[in-house]
Amino acid sequence: MRRKAGIAFGACAVLVLGTVAGVTAWTTRGERTVGTWHEPVVARTPVAAEVAQQSDLRPPAAPRAEVTPVPTPTRPSLSPSRAPTGHHGPVESAHAADGRQRVGELLHVDRILGYLGKGPQRESFRYPGASYVKLHFDRMAMLPGDYLTVSNADGTEAYRYDAPSVLETGSVDKWAMSVTGDTAVLEMHRTADVLGVGNLLGTLGVNVDQVARGFSRTEQARRPESQLTRPGTTGREESVCGADTSADAVCYRSADPVAYTKSKAIARLLINGTELCTSWRVGPNNRMLTNNHCFTTSAEAYDTEVWFNYQCATCGGYDVFQPTKVWGSKVLSTDHVYDYTLFSVDDFSAVQKFGYLLLDTTRPAKGQELYVPQHPAGEPTRIAGSLGEKAGNCSVADPNYTGYATGSDVSYYCDTEGGSSGSPVLSRATNKVVALHHFGGCPNSGVRGDLLAARLRSLL
Repeated sequence: MRRKAGIAFGACAVLVLGTVAGVTAWTTRGERTVGTWHEPVVARTPVAAEVAQQSDLRPPAAPRAEVTPVPTPTRPSLSPSRAPTGHHGPVESAHAADGRQRVGELLHVDRILGYLGKGPQRESFRYPGASYVKLHFDRMAMLPGDYLTVSNADGTEAYRYDAPSVLETGSVDKWAMSVTGDTAVLEMHRTADVLGVGNLLGTLGVNVDQVARGFSRTEQARRPESQLTRPGTTGREESVCGADTSADAVCYRSADPVAYTKSKAIARLLINGTELCTSWRVGPNNRMLTNNHCFTTSAEAYDTEVWFNYQCATCGGYDVFQPTKVWGSKVLSTDHVYDYTLFSVDDFSAVQKFGYLLLDTTRPAKGQELYVPQHPAGEPTRIAGSLGEKAGNCSVADPNYTGYATGSDVSYYCDTEGGSSGSPVLSRATNKVVALHHFGGCPNSGVRGDLLAARLRSLL
């Protein structure tokens, strides 16, 4: 795991994990329309043929939100399992699945935005120090033509959600896209009552029942590493092997422009609102690759945010670029032994500009130099393995290493950490992906790229 000093003084990530208003380098303003919520392109079912072949081998108190309410009707009663109105306690205590880094927690809330009164209805959900805030809705009754926006405190990141074209009432199960920072502002935007249903206004509204709050800098620094280690190891090995030589990706912009450009193709996965892995575009089509131990089904992909360009703006600085966020869509193939999941994303056109990587069809030689772009512990993109002598131990230690199967992996001592699962391991000789990182433990290891290329050729 990354040394404590590395976390405490880790340049850009220090301030990013505990976002402070006004610090980010975002320039885009206005609402980003993401359609009528997040409707699945395909049925929310697993990739049955692949999943059926797999054996199941998977190996402090939350701060109270500062909520600024608008007077609205309150519910007459709540289910016994729901916390009382105004309570903001955690609703989950389980640790993340092995190999997925926990970067946040779910909290109970119970807040209604109703239709009574004039003008937009507005409410702020603020969690001081949180790295992101994500809202969940269990009820939505809105007039056609009306819409919601969820934005950060200063409006530099905003998402619009249109009401269905037909009036719907009753229960829903909908997550909004997260906003980066410690505040989410929810607003109801109403059109004129052209349908003559003004007498129904008292029964209309939306309800937020859960919030996913990203851990603050201090909380994240205290969390243990969550990387998998290969079978037979103790799980206590460090995955930063010696001194941590990884650096912010932007530090490579001039010194190693090829590595910097390649790093743009990776993405930070926010899974279930609270857990983290790394992923990357493989090939020119709508294809993303991560680990099987990150998720395995289209239902899980559907609930996963895919953040591109979550990078520091300057080497050693505090500002970050505004990430481009899209939803996961469909799992196309997954396998436990080779620990991969191939999936697609919604709104693919929004992320095409970040480029893609290619799998190397040839196994690398021992000693071949490597580099690994990744999101360790949820940080903005970092790269392990620099050019020349500073590359140090980031090279192939064993091209025939045993992972879940004999000879399935390539081993190396490149620095990785919880959250790095699913990162591409690239050869400096070819700038192609020679391994899909999945195990820590010094040596760390990834599934061989040539094996993945053979298995996925028809799908890429």
